Amino acid sequence: MAEILVLYYSRGGSVARLARQIARGVEEVPGMQARLRTVPPVAAVTQQAAPPVPEDGAPYVQVSDLAECAGLALGSPTRFGNMAAPVKHFLDGLGGEWASGTLAGKPAAVFTSTATQHGGQESTLLTMHVPLLHHGCVIVGIPYTEAALNTTRGGGTPYGASHVAGLQDDPQPTEEEAVLARALGRRLADIASRLAR
Repeated sequence: MAEILVLYYSRGGSVARLARQIARGVEEVPGMQARLRTVPPVAAVTQQAAPPVPEDGAPYVQVSDLAECAGLALGSPTRFGNMAAPVKHFLDGLGGEWASGTLAGKPAAVFTSTATQHGGQESTLLTMHVPLLHHGCVIVGIPYTEAALNTTRGGGTPYGASHVAGLQDDPQPTEEEAVLARALGRRLADIASRLAR
């Protein structure tokens, strides 16, 4: 089975739940499987290392996960219209993988969550595309042929899946947000499958 790496950072749980929806969509494509991984948090204190394994949720990503995947879905909460520091820190450390072309030619998609409707979802998704383009990834979005993209009142954009958590920080995607996240996972897995032929 070919695997799609669903890699994310999640602090309040919203991005992790979107990741699981994307993984569900990936696994709806015959011959494709999702590999859920997270990036470790970044701490201002540099004297003490983060634990090698998170207490719960997906395991921390290893560089080998990038080499072994047929495609990548990358998720981050929005921080002032951009990806969160742990995701940026992880990407900044991939110079060797960039030089060797580890991700070149692989399809990649992005996803995010914000507290408010206008909290920077699209700018976050677009800025997450930039390093993936530098790695030579084939960017995958959500086309308007997905009916929920035309009717959603929450998250969901052509640039990637998204969720509006609201001021109460509700981590559960709406039905339309979940439908769009699964559609993105299916589309990513389908394109990865076609490229592998």
